[in-house]
Amino acid sequence: MRRLAWAVAIVGALVVVQWVLPGPAAAKASWWSLIPPLVAISLALAFKDVILSLFLGVWLGAAMLDGGNLAAGFLRVVDTHMRTALVNSDHISIIVFSLLLGGMVGVMSRSGGTQGIVKVLEPLATTPARAQFAAWLMGVLIFFDDYANTLIVGNSMRPVTDRHRTSREKLAYLVDSTAAPVACLALVSTWIGYEVSLLGDALKAGGSPLNPFSVFVSSIPYAFYPLLALVITLVSSVSGRDWGPMLAAERRARAGAIFAETARPLADYERSGLAAEPETPKRWFNAAIPVLVVVAVTLAGLILTGRKALEAKGAPAFGLSRVVGASDPFTALLWASLLGLTVAIALAVGEGILSVRDALDATVKGFASMLMAVVVLTLAWSLGEVCGGLETARYLVGAVGPHLAPVLIPAAVFSVAALVSFATGTSWGTMAILTPLAVPLVLAGAAPHLHHHLIAETAAAILGGAVFGDHCSPISDTTIMSSMASSCDHVDHVRTQLPYAVLGAVLALFVGYLPEALFNVPVFISLPAGVAIVIVWFWTVGKPVET
Repeated sequence: MRRLAWAVAIVGALVVVQWVLPGPAAAKASWWSLIPPLVAISLALAFKDVILSLFLGVWLGAAMLDGGNLAAGFLRVVDTHMRTALVNSDHISIIVFSLLLGGMVGVMSRSGGTQGIVKVLEPLATTPARAQFAAWLMGVLIFFDDYANTLIVGNSMRPVTDRHRTSREKLAYLVDSTAAPVACLALVSTWIGYEVSLLGDALKAGGSPLNPFSVFVSSIPYAFYPLLALVITLVSSVSGRDWGPMLAAERRARAGAIFAETARPLADYERSGLAAEPETPKRWFNAAIPVLVVVAVTLAGLILTGRKALEAKGAPAFGLSRVVGASDPFTALLWASLLGLTVAIALAVGEGILSVRDALDATVKGFASMLMAVVVLTLAWSLGEVCGGLETARYLVGAVGPHLAPVLIPAAVFSVAALVSFATGTSWGTMAILTPLAVPLVLAGAAPHLHHHLIAETAAAILGGAVFGDHCSPISDTTIMSSMASSCDHVDHVRTQLPYAVLGAVLALFVGYLPEALFNVPVFISLPAGVAIVIVWFWTVGKPVET
């Protein structure tokens, strides 16, 4: 009887949805365009089934784009939107890179390398706070690319934080909230060329003579959210205090459960048959060397592809920032992951720890451990395709309206960037949408002597809002990859990270952008004030994890 009731309810819901669903003419750039991402995000958070939630969001959007027809939209999910998402060379590069790195981790684990790392770091990371600080520090030091940062830090530090009963949610948070914030601010990173090129195009279109690189450098002190995100992660890691869902997760981990009983980690290494045999020697260098190879080859690849790109344009190939900014990060990451896997296999086989067959078996099992993450990434990208077709971002931008005082533009674009990034799951796409719109607003509305300052602050606000929305969105690829690298339940990661990200965003808006706009509060006052509030917050609202 209960199954029959559920079947009737589902059929009834489908009939109602089919009756009210609009076609593309009514849905595009309207409030209807918000429905697919909101359905996906809200269902994922409510029911913790991210795959079904994403699929339903893509299905609704595909139906709207196909004349409001649910049956046709169901087919368009696979024959159009998923296919388009996977045709994208950057997306395929991320999948192949993730699979290769998963294979490398599988070999490292099976050969005893990851356990060797734990033994070496044990005298240094003697407490949960020290283990978390080590993860934070590694996240800051690997600043040249957020994807490389996420996968290297998560996979390297997971055995260490597990040993000290740090929750997988906390590790995923430290990984996620250091990767993009440090990469987007570093003068030598894969972000720099993209950010400067967007600024350059917008300034050129507005007829401004300002130098885009100079504007970007000037914008760094105003990147309140990325800077405060790094501060919040640091305070959270060293203080031994947490709050909200993260506190509950950390106390559960100290009691022995590093993830919840209901958790479904995106990459589950523990249950994939990759544990080393008891008699396997635990040699730290069998894990450290492949990881260092990935880091070194990524850096070398960025330099090589950057030089090649600049030479092809006839531009001078000097200056590390310029070279890395022009690089092809996906090619570099593919080289790095393939060579890292090769070195991991060579070490294990060369030392007689694994046979060639066992090493390849561990590699394939490492691939398999990434399968759920690949499915989630594909659906998230498909939802992004649907949102692009429905012009969700254009609706959100237009809803704010062009009638803003120039001094309020940074605060306004921070809010809009957060919404666009949250709804679409892409920080780079958000920057590409908002930069050409916001910079001309400043140029047209502000006095010429204020252009440099306001454009720098506006660029920082777009960047900060995009990163914040990306941190909060379950459909963000970097958030998904953080869950994957940390072997964490994805919805648990989003749910525990969200309050910390919101704290950073609220401080960025109400301690940073609005006081500067309304009362001319300088950044050298507002930024330290934000840091002080973070510390006070953790010592008042936060509670000790270990009681």
